[in-house]
Amino acid sequence: MEKSLSKIKVFDSKNVRTAWNEDEEEWYFSVVDICWILADSPDFTTARKYWNKLKQRLSEEGSELVTNCHQLKLPAADGKMRATDVLSTKNVLRLVQSIPSPKAEPFKMWLAQVGSERLDEIADPEKAILRGADFYRAKGYTEGWIHQRLQTIEMRKELTDEWKARGIEKEKDYAILTNEMTKAWSGLSVKEYKQKKGLKKENLRDNMTNIELVLNMLAEVTATSISKQEQPEGFEANKDVSVRGGKVANTAKKEYEKATGLKAVSSLNAKDKPALEVKSENDR
Repeated sequence: MEKSLSKIKVFDSKNVRTAWNEDEEEWYFSVVDICWILADSPDFTTARKYWNKLKQRLSEEGSELVTNCHQLKLPAADGKMRATDVLSTKNVLRLVQSIPSPKAEPFKMWLAQVGSERLDEIADPEKAILRGADFYRAKGYTEGWIHQRLQTIEMRKELTDEWKARGIEKEKDYAILTNEMTKAWSGLSVKEYKQKKGLKKENLRDNMTNIELVLNMLAEVTATSISKQEQPEGFEANKDVSVRGGKVANTAKKEYEKATGLKAVSSLNAKDKPALEVKSENDR
């Protein structure tokens, strides 16, 4: 666990120590701090004892939660950096389900609601699309941007379905192919692109302008079409197709920039949602 940035978040008037891992693009939370709040412990020492007992019980039950628990150095009450048990966001949600506390109930109800919604979406995919549109409206995105974003979701699914048909199954491989394609059309890796926009955990596409979405979609549509025609076998062959799809979009990007005098790849992000519908910003 390296390259982490420590921060303090406030929940229910109590501090929760967190650390952002840049390499993993993941937040980690202090387990003792979570127990302190949800178990309604009177003080930090009691919270630590509560976690130790809970950890022992979970270990005896064979829970993966203990295995997934890491240690990071976080600021202690005396100001010194001390090794502290931490969990990722996903595993914190699992921890919440293991704590019998009235304060944990809202989290548990939310998890149950999310699970029910996902089952509904599997049975009727159109519900997922409508829910996605409602989500973006609630976040303040414009209708024009939402329409464009939903199209990119559809194109992305066609590409991942094609990758799956070509034998690509590991999530890590999907990420590598996406990164190669992004680099080919934008000139930036996904990590560099997110840094340009000042993002951490946020979804990159949710922070793209219209022109960025269009160019990214062009890369994916092209790669999908090439793959269907050539039916590449093996990871390297699929990576070559992904890069070729990205290069087609890169050509379109250069023509756009030549015609408009504007840069297509923008530092704009969703903090200024109306601006995302402005096709690009002049970074020159």
